[in-house]
Parts: sequence; C-alpha cells; structure tokens
Amino acid sequence: MRKGIIGRKLGMTQIFGEDGNVIPVTVIEAGPCAVVQIKTKEKEGYNALQFGFLKKKPQRVNRPLTGHQQKSGAGPFYVLQELRVDEVGEYTVGQEITLTAFAVGDRVDITGTSKGKGFAGVIKRHGFHGSPGSHGTHEYFRHGGSIGAHSYPGRTFPGTRMPGLFGNSRVTAQNLTIVDIKPERNLLLIRGAVPGSINSIVIVREAAKKQKTPKEAAEAVAEG
Repeated sequence: MRKGIIGRKLGMTQIFGEDGNVIPVTVIEAGPCAVVQIKTKEKEGYNALQFGFLKKKPQRVNRPLTGHQQKSGAGPFYVLQELRVDEVGEYTVGQEITLTAFAVGDRVDITGTSKGKGFAGVIKRHGFHGSPGSHGTHEYFRHGGSIGAHSYPGRTFPGTRMPGLFGNSRVTAQNLTIVDIKPERNLLLIRGAVPGSINSIVIVREAAKKQKTPKEAAEAVAEG
C-alpha cells in the first residue's frame, strides 16, 4: 500500500548536507489530515480515503458540506482530496494522518498543478529553434511553420505541436528524496523542485517507481 498525505508548498530554500555540500530543498507543510470518508469496493466500486486538509471556519461552509465533514469530528476543511488505497480496514473515519508514515531518505512522488504561463508560442512551449536571426530576411521568425499537408490527408493531425496554453496542468515529479522531516511543525524538506506555485496544494505519495541515485548504485556495486 502506497503511503500518502496532502500538503501545501511553502517555497524553496537550501540546507547543508553532512558532506558540506549545498542541497536545494522544497519545504512542504504536509498534514495533519483527517480521514473524512472511507470508500469501499463493495459500495463505491473502489477503495479510497477522502482526506481533509487545512481547517476552515464553519460559517464559510454550506450545509451539505458541513454535514458531510461533521462525521469525522474534525474540520470543516478547505481541501478534500481522495487517495486510492488497496485496503481500508486499518483506517477509521476521523483518524488523523501525520508525517509519522514517512522517514528521512524515503522516495516520494509529488503531484501538483504547474505554474500557468498563459498563451505561449511554439518556441517557449515546445522548444522550437525558430528561424535564423541574421544573414538576410527570413519569413518565419518565431512561427511554427507548416502544420498541414496537400490534398491528402487535407487536415492537421491531432497532437501537432502548436501555440496554446502553457502550464497550469497536473504534473507529477517522481522519485524525489526526503532530506529532512520536522514533525513538530509538520514540515517535509524535499530535495529539488516540486510542481506548483507557493501555497499551492500538492499530494505526497510513496514512490511508485523507486530508482537508485548514482551514489546509491555505486555503493550497491561496491558491496557486491
């Protein structure tokens, strides 16, 4: 079963490792989360936990949501998010989920909404080279060039790289390492960058495809 928790990205900073090297880290306020609802395969068709994160004033919540969240004995919450699980037997409604499930050195996948860059052209959005900037007049400059064909097929293929909305999409950064945990402040320090802007909501889950770093791979080879 993959462990998971909801968090809020607070920003980036840097710390010094044991070898004295600087490590860039993202600070995430992760939890505490309350189990608001348990969904089972028998009733809903799948097993999942609905977590509540960031408490909200009761007068800011409508009556249906108030009744739904009162069952947990905590809240109401700003964020309600489902996480799929294999088994729900060890969880109860109202149970508090904290950082105790994670440890320093664990690998995690972090899902968030990337920063929106607005409408962008093909050079910024897809990394096109564009036309040369000197040695005569060029027709295309920063344009994308031809996107169609002749009489056959006479249309633009789906998926053709063109200008459009850049960013503001759901992104998952995989195999990030937990550098430090500060449970008294509900903080996770994650090595590297995490999708999203400051104060955006992210989901932290145990890595689905765990990979070794070059250092870990070298140590494994040395150990035989």
